[in-house]
Amino acid sequence: MTQVGSDTLSTRSTMEVGGKTYAYYSLAKAAETIGDVSRLPFSMKVLLENLLRFEDGGFTVGRNHIQAIADWQKNPVTGEEIQYRPARVLLQDFTGVPCVVDLAAMRDAIARLGGDTAKINPLVPVNLVIDHSVMVDEFGHPKAFENNMALEYERNAERYDFLKWGAKSLQNFYAVPPGTGICHQVNLEHIAKGIWSSTDQNGELVAYPDTCVGTDSHTTMINGLGVLGWGVGGIEAEAAMLGQPVSMLIPEVVGFKLTGALSEGVTATDLVLTCVQMLREHKVVGKFVEFFGPGVSALSLADRATIANMAPEYGATCGFFGIDDKTLDYLRLTGRPEETIALVEAYAKAQGMWFTPENEPVFSSMLHLDMGSVVPSLAGPKRPQDKVALPEVDDLFNSDLSTAYGKAAPARVAVDGKDHDIGDGDVVIAAITSCTNTSNPDVLIAAGLVAKKANERGLKPKPWVKTSLAPGSQVVTDYLVKAGLQQHLDAIGFDLVGYGCTTCIGNSGPLAEPISKAINGNNIVAASVLSGNRNFEGRVSPDVRANFLASPPLVVAYALKGTVTEDITTTPIGQDKDGKDVMLADLWPTTQEIADLRSSSIDRAMFEARYADVYKGDAHWQAIKVEASDTYAWKPGSTYIANPPYFEGMGMTPAPVTDIVAAKPLAILGDSVTTDHISPAGSIKADSPAGRYLLGHQVAKEDFNSYGSRRGNHEVMMRGTFANIRIRNEMVPGVEGGVTSYKGETMAIYDAAMKHKEDGTPLVVIGGKEYGTGSSRDWAAKGTALLGVRAVIVESFERIHRSNLIGMGVLPLQFRDGESRETLGLNGDDAFTIRGLAGIKPQQDVVVDVTRADGSTFSFTAKCRIDTANELEYYLNGGILHYVLRKLAA
Repeated sequence: MTQVGSDTLSTRSTMEVGGKTYAYYSLAKAAETIGDVSRLPFSMKVLLENLLRFEDGGFTVGRNHIQAIADWQKNPVTGEEIQYRPARVLLQDFTGVPCVVDLAAMRDAIARLGGDTAKINPLVPVNLVIDHSVMVDEFGHPKAFENNMALEYERNAERYDFLKWGAKSLQNFYAVPPGTGICHQVNLEHIAKGIWSSTDQNGELVAYPDTCVGTDSHTTMINGLGVLGWGVGGIEAEAAMLGQPVSMLIPEVVGFKLTGALSEGVTATDLVLTCVQMLREHKVVGKFVEFFGPGVSALSLADRATIANMAPEYGATCGFFGIDDKTLDYLRLTGRPEETIALVEAYAKAQGMWFTPENEPVFSSMLHLDMGSVVPSLAGPKRPQDKVALPEVDDLFNSDLSTAYGKAAPARVAVDGKDHDIGDGDVVIAAITSCTNTSNPDVLIAAGLVAKKANERGLKPKPWVKTSLAPGSQVVTDYLVKAGLQQHLDAIGFDLVGYGCTTCIGNSGPLAEPISKAINGNNIVAASVLSGNRNFEGRVSPDVRANFLASPPLVVAYALKGTVTEDITTTPIGQDKDGKDVMLADLWPTTQEIADLRSSSIDRAMFEARYADVYKGDAHWQAIKVEASDTYAWKPGSTYIANPPYFEGMGMTPAPVTDIVAAKPLAILGDSVTTDHISPAGSIKADSPAGRYLLGHQVAKEDFNSYGSRRGNHEVMMRGTFANIRIRNEMVPGVEGGVTSYKGETMAIYDAAMKHKEDGTPLVVIGGKEYGTGSSRDWAAKGTALLGVRAVIVESFERIHRSNLIGMGVLPLQFRDGESRETLGLNGDDAFTIRGLAGIKPQQDVVVDVTRADGSTFSFTAKCRIDTANELEYYLNGGILHYVLRKLAA
């Protein structure tokens, strides 16, 4: 924290809270010099405080940056570049393992450069929550959780050993063991403080807003608690850990006014799916969204967290809610100390960050939603923003059969060895899963009440449905048991399978072999219904092509119904034990029923007990014995953890960036290519390059685990890049899967990339709109770089992936408005040349020369999407980690 000097604003003040004196950086004092800031959105006030606290009068944070925030009120558009320093970093294990791998590799590299390995240590608190690895192998019986946990530890022993080494060897690094909960729920219930405090170099206690970045795109969930946070790639998070600021442009802030209240029978899930659709249409990529208006006061903290969670689905950097009495109530319920709660209230009120319904800041643009207009909905079958009202789901699916799946009419086939058949639109997976909804007591209790009423009527899920319940927190189990609902969930197949992301991340586990065989042998378009946030193609299960996002009570209802081809609101869910039709309305709980159970079943003691010793773990975790060390002892031949090649041959001075000459396309892709398409997290096929690599290293097919679990091994991950079974490369028309054309021969993208490498040919990837949608996974950029791709040219980028590409030294270019791969007629035989890269500037126009197969040439102009000076430094250094490493070694 900088000293206030002659060139810095004198904004340091003090406040007394609970008998303690806190220093803080006063926005009111700053206003005396830079002008009134009272109408800034709360999220912008957090950024302003951050700049005041780290102002040094120089290039990093200067008076001009601070003044630019104040002046934003006059012209609230994307503006000047600023350097933002979050208070802490949140990791999960899929993205956390490669982070720790990179830190271990950086320790090796800094030692080779003659530097001090102790410099490779997080300078801010880092919490890693192991939540992404548990799979739904077993379900529908009382020992499912216990058996899935045992399998998780068996599969991931090497990864967990490595993470425990990180927790013992890295300072400020804390690992939450498996079986505890989902990282965003643990963050919401335990880690976040609302207002942070720490002792500065003068020994004074300084209070400041709790802020974070996380290596999971749904880090945004914490904005529901008034904590500014968003997802970044692992490489950017590592830089933040090591003291590097997050370089960003002052964002636009879209105001979303909420009025009214949800109608009877409508859930927070229905509300967030409505918000996602509205905000996607409003185009909020790269922008902040801030919710305001009297409707906010009608939302519980959990409802706010649900809306904030899905910011990646609506494309925004974050979806922010201010601090109010409900924030304090939630902090109190979840066991936060009273002195923390008092500080949150005092600080928020002193800094003008306290939410009131009538407050209306300046915004870049605004939307309005009367929550009374929200209706029960699903989203799907392929994108979260494709909301469909509940009575229209069947019509949508049946029309998609012909338009999207090319089928004239629904088909049904017999299932071998079973007394039932299966058909298009049958729900084969019904999963209560993900951080979005399993964090919200109202929708979990609603699901339990639907199960209770169904069980009492004698209803059961259809025999082809795989059911699962994976809460985001152990506290969920406590209140479901106390409310008497877990026994009813168990009775209809929704037994506890684990505390983690499970189906939402693609860890849905295998379907029963006869079901899988019937689907894949007959081109059946099977469906899943999950309470998740992502439904991209190839993500949930390789056997399922239509995926619908739904509230937890609707997940239960669709498990009982068994199909999306009939209107669930007007046709029977099933027949009860007396043979009478049971309708959805017969099972649906009232708002009052839910509220009564919530108030009688959840208390502070539950949270205090569950989080009393959260880092200790169970007997499995405690049995992992590792010793701390300065550098990691890499295990030769490991297929999980390997020393990556990023720093091989690296010197203190970066070599000039060379021009891209006669590059060939590795893939030409369409719109909405997700990071799941680029770097899948789910199962590994035996006949894929990654599968062949594992088999060649004596790994049996049943021990492949998933791509997500093997992110600590670059050999597996680069082979898995662009390996999604649903990706469509226009260089190989009519074919699904990770293949391309090399000199007229169709082959796996990895194999072609290696042949191009042998030829000495650089590569480019061409794409459409919304390239890199979805998860923050850094491997979508790491794998792209390791395959030899020098530039990605698309119509538009999603925020995190663009940043990740730069962080790996890959040039992001954007077609001019009105131009695309289609208007320019780009194809796989073209060669691309891009010159002048050693002197490239942020956001400049770049000429791309194209040579056709017949020798003819033409050029087009693209925009360089290196947006800031800091990003340019990273690119010229070959990547962000190279830049940071050189800086630390110096």
